[in-house]
Amino acid sequence: MYAKQLIALTAGAAALAGLSSSALTDGSWGKYQVGDIRSGYTFAEPETRAMQDDDFENPAMLVLDYGAELWSTKDGDANKSCEDCHGDAENSMKGVGARYPVFYGPWGKPINIELRINECRQNNMKAKPYKYESNEMLGMTAFLKYQSRDMPVTVDIGGPNKPFYIKGKEFYYERRGQLDMACKHCHEDNAGNMIRANLLSQGQSNGFPVYRLKWNKVGSLHRRFRGCNKQVRSKPFGYGSDEYVNLELYLAWRGRGLPVESPAVRN
Repeated sequence: MYAKQLIALTAGAAALAGLSSSALTDGSWGKYQVGDIRSGYTFAEPETRAMQDDDFENPAMLVLDYGAELWSTKDGDANKSCEDCHGDAENSMKGVGARYPVFYGPWGKPINIELRINECRQNNMKAKPYKYESNEMLGMTAFLKYQSRDMPVTVDIGGPNKPFYIKGKEFYYERRGQLDMACKHCHEDNAGNMIRANLLSQGQSNGFPVYRLKWNKVGSLHRRFRGCNKQVRSKPFGYGSDEYVNLELYLAWRGRGLPVESPAVRN
């Protein structure tokens, strides 16, 4: 009952916030809308969008700049940098952010960018892995995804990725927690409606890692997953867990065609 009350929101509430349904679905969002698929950018306040649009105002760019510095910094027992193997990231990493997660043969399952970074650090650089929400990991992830900025998300869900895509989709639609809610209850059934003081988006993943105003810092997609799980009173899975990588794969497919925005700014 509580869950139903929580999401039983009216169009009048959206109007009170100055964010009417018609204003958000008039087809004027350009690259941020592909058919019925809309980026979280289109649900943000004008001030938030302006912050993302200006790289000098986007606070996430500071973390990205740190990632750029790490790219050319030698580390580990092998005394190597990412640049030593991959060269200029603008060329070698172009498109990477648009196609991950990808199936990784040695592990027999999909791998996201964060896990791939640590795999390279451990195996090639002989360096310690980054902690998932550390400035190092967030900076490097943002820097790598930035090389695919404005490229459409084109994740592959066929071949060996298919069973993991199916698991991710099942996770998305599965009710969980004390509130007995699934991802779809907010991001499909109520996208464009208000929940308390927030406008619900479609929950697209193309902007991550993002600078979130609520966090007052940059955070990963898996941090957002964990937060959502906690909000429905469900025990969250670990960063980089199979469950969250599978969900990440499904969400990338769900937002196919949207541009890579990382590092985006959200509420």
